[in-house]
Amino acid sequence: MWSYNSESNYTPGTRLIGFKVEASDGHIGKVDEHTEDVDASYIVVDTGPWIFGKHVLIPAGTVVRVDVNDEKIHINLTKDQIKDSPEYDREKHRGDAAYRGRLDQYYDQDHS
Repeated sequence: MWSYNSESNYTPGTRLIGFKVEASDGHIGKVDEHTEDVDASYIVVDTGPWIFGKHVLIPAGTVVRVDVNDEKIHINLTKDQIKDSPEYDREKHRGDAAYRGRLDQYYDQDHS
């Protein structure tokens, strides 16, 4: 779940910040941050006015396709799944095991 799928067309080293993010049922925002850490890769999406500026951490394994030419990332989650996901916590996302556990639990519920 925390690694890019080989079918996603993601090439390590590609800068994804600013790419538009498309859920399975429409646009949800832009990439604010991303990482390609081994078994801990993710994108952080700024949902902008759609969910009042909420930032959401999304596992790289949900990325279906990266379109470098159009600067778009397609993920296999719906808008509702994004809206209901745990809010990104910039302070806790790296070192807090409980926070990471909540993310694992949420995204492992038939979402990926």
